[in-house]
Amino acid sequence: MTTPPVVIIGAGIGGLSAALDLAGQGVAVTLIEKETGPGGKMRQLSAGGAAMDAGPTVFTMRHVFETLFERAGARLDAHVTLQPLDILARHAWADGSRLDLFADAEQSAQAIAAFAGPDEAERFRRFADETRSIYTMLDASFMRAQKPGLFGLARNLFGEGLRNPLDLMRMRPFETMWSALGRSFTDPRLCQLFGRYATYCGSSPFEAPATLMLIAHAEQAGVWSVNGGMHALARAICDLAKSRGADIRFGARAARIKAGSGGVEGVVLASGEVLPASAVIFNGDYAALGAGLLGLELASSVPATQTRRRSLSAIVSCRLAATSGFPLIRHNVFFSSDYASEFRRIFGQGHLPEEPTVYICAQDRGDSGLAGDGEPASAARPERLLCLINAPANGDGASFSETEIASCEDRAARLMERCGLMLHAGPVAQTTPAGFNALFPATGGGLYGQASHGWQASFKRPGARTRLPGLYLAGGSVHPGPGVPMAAMSGMLAAQSLLADRTSQQPLRQVAIAGGMSMR
Repeated sequence: MTTPPVVIIGAGIGGLSAALDLAGQGVAVTLIEKETGPGGKMRQLSAGGAAMDAGPTVFTMRHVFETLFERAGARLDAHVTLQPLDILARHAWADGSRLDLFADAEQSAQAIAAFAGPDEAERFRRFADETRSIYTMLDASFMRAQKPGLFGLARNLFGEGLRNPLDLMRMRPFETMWSALGRSFTDPRLCQLFGRYATYCGSSPFEAPATLMLIAHAEQAGVWSVNGGMHALARAICDLAKSRGADIRFGARAARIKAGSGGVEGVVLASGEVLPASAVIFNGDYAALGAGLLGLELASSVPATQTRRRSLSAIVSCRLAATSGFPLIRHNVFFSSDYASEFRRIFGQGHLPEEPTVYICAQDRGDSGLAGDGEPASAARPERLLCLINAPANGDGASFSETEIASCEDRAARLMERCGLMLHAGPVAQTTPAGFNALFPATGGGLYGQASHGWQASFKRPGARTRLPGLYLAGGSVHPGPGVPMAAMSGMLAAQSLLADRTSQQPLRQVAIAGGMSMR
């Protein structure tokens, strides 16, 4: 009798990575996706007829994807064209000050010296060393490992050669990121700049552990732009998985996961069709399972979510608009004047910020500031812009009115004008917390799973295995966490867990996703 395929629910980056990894190893895979194409949060929207990325825009940790493709017998650069960025991001404040961070750390140090003085530049060099150290300690022992607890992490670290238990404290697990940054820098603008990395995990730098400073090293080690946008990466993984035998079906919504006394049995589609399954990988926020959206009997298979603190949502506006007054590059950040108030209003009060920090990805530009075809961008020439404002994840409750959204956007525009940027009117495609909740049910529009607040937060994310035999998890809400490379890792970890269980082996301690991050 033929073994039923592994059914993967959701064609986000975690589900796509799991499908490619399993299909590349000869496992029968059926991937179902309710939308009309792949990507999940790595989606595209159209404004004024121009398609643009409407989700993640920053490509880092290239080695994760190189390994994913290699495991399937392919090369990343044969399927995706990447362009390294010399300038990681341009940062601006309303007082007129600006600071670029560079792929070359010493160039960043020199820029910081001109921006805030030579003492701050030296502090940055020490900070870069510290974040590299934290990243190196956690790379194989935690991020690439099947979900370890605190003691498992310590055991893994000592297995990796750590000799001094006090070195564990160098990761600053019990200190907030904001407190640690205050000890690293004296210029509050630098604290704000590096504190923003907490938002990469949907969290507040005032509550996230200092350990998350490792994100600064992940970005310092390399940022690339993807020809065709980040959505092109999702399409490339999807196409390769198909070529390896995966059956990928779009417009197929999962209504229920069938489970019997022995575990998972199949997936029932909204159309009524039943897909037999030898195992199921759920690539979505695990809160949807906890809420019983795929069957009430599955709610107990995942950790309880009632006390889970949701991560950030966002107001994302994809614009086709001309700009003037500010030299935009690919990645740009315009900082609010009161960072503490911004996060206090979002997480403490459930309100939109009075003055929001704004991220803009100018998708037709590189780090030279030129348009994609090499011609200078100008006020008369519309370009593709993703504008993101952080927001509370209340999209399934008392969400914001159109007036509240418009007022917040107006305040953001005034901040950008004080920084020198004028956005001229043009077509807009917008997604709010309520829109994100509709796309990703049971999240309230939270885009990163649970907020990484407190030292235990990372250990509270579930791993690939659930309490129900044959049901596995992937995606940014589970270990090792949110972000495109982390979600890809989760898919590979889910595939490995499934295969290890299928062959009745003991769970492997870590997946060979890649060697350590190359240092630049």
